[in-house]
Amino acid sequence: MDKEAYLAKQKKKEAEYEMRCKRCGACCGSLGPDPCVHLAKDEAGKYYCRVYATRIGRQVTVSGKEFSCVLIRYLRPNLPFKDCAYY
Repeated sequence: MDKEAYLAKQKKKEAEYEMRCKRCGACCGSLGPDPCVHLAKDEAGKYYCRVYATRIGRQVTVSGKEFSCVLIRYLRPNLPFKDCAYY
């Protein structure tokens, strides 16, 4: 597979993951006591990331604990929440 085909495949896969999201915020800690500081809730009660475009990498929780934000496809095998659309 050439580079252009690979990038196109990755972009398509990312779009598929985005469409599955229910915006529950679980992957960002909404179900626990110490969510990411960038996790926010809109007027409809759906969660979103305030820094979504630049979220990948080192982030912190509300209590100051550091963690690495990763693409959902890397979390998928270890998701602890059964209601997540990616489970």
